[in-house]
Amino acid sequence: MKIVLVQYDIAWESPSFNLIKIENMFLNETEHFDLILLPEMFNTGFSMNPHKIAETMEGDTINWMKNFALQKDAVIAGSVSIKENGLYYNRFLAVYPNGKIEKYDKKHLFRMSDEDLVYTPGNKNSIIDLKGWRCALFVCYDIRFPVWCRNRNNYDLALFNANWPKPRIDVWKTLLKARAIENQCYTAGVNRIGNSNEISYNGHSYIYDYLGNIIGSLKEDEEGLIKAELSLNKLNQFKEKFPAWMDADDFTVVGSE
Repeated sequence: MKIVLVQYDIAWESPSFNLIKIENMFLNETEHFDLILLPEMFNTGFSMNPHKIAETMEGDTINWMKNFALQKDAVIAGSVSIKENGLYYNRFLAVYPNGKIEKYDKKHLFRMSDEDLVYTPGNKNSIIDLKGWRCALFVCYDIRFPVWCRNRNNYDLALFNANWPKPRIDVWKTLLKARAIENQCYTAGVNRIGNSNEISYNGHSYIYDYLGNIIGSLKEDEEGLIKAELSLNKLNQFKEKFPAWMDADDFTVVGSE
């Protein structure tokens, strides 16, 4: 499977500008990809103003994702602020060329930015199928919680999209690599660059293999595409040769029956 991560400077709360920017980044790209991964809240930046920026599932950004997925014959994935039934969600959407939409609502809301006060958390994992690959969806702060991200031999690729700030970027890099090694899977983590709402971001988007090796990256503070071709056969061969996943512990809530 060929994937590409899109690292760029997100214009603050300016959906139309950001969507045009993404399109322009692919103008001279002739390579075909199966998956195009965009950052967290890729159309607005990490905004705590959902009353201002949230869209419905029939909104302009979702329609753009459908059109772009059809145009590129690829799954387009990234999170958007969504309003549904009177509630707001930081929703990771994966839109297929045929118009099918898979979703994951961010479970761990970043209380240090009051995300938990304006958005509603999800309550279940989401694993989607992409050409025989089992892909797990996570958003930013989720990466800090290994139990939530735990691979119970039910996914091959973990997708993380983020707006991860520069002062804590070493944490992002460490956790992304750790999730790949402990879960014996590929991990793809896309982050943004630039400055928004007095917060600085410096990218460090990466694609790791199941051994924790970097197989795709981009220079700090650089806009561009991070590409990699992943091998499901190599992953499965490694897991057969080194089946640590078979000795993994089950996690249960203390006191539960």
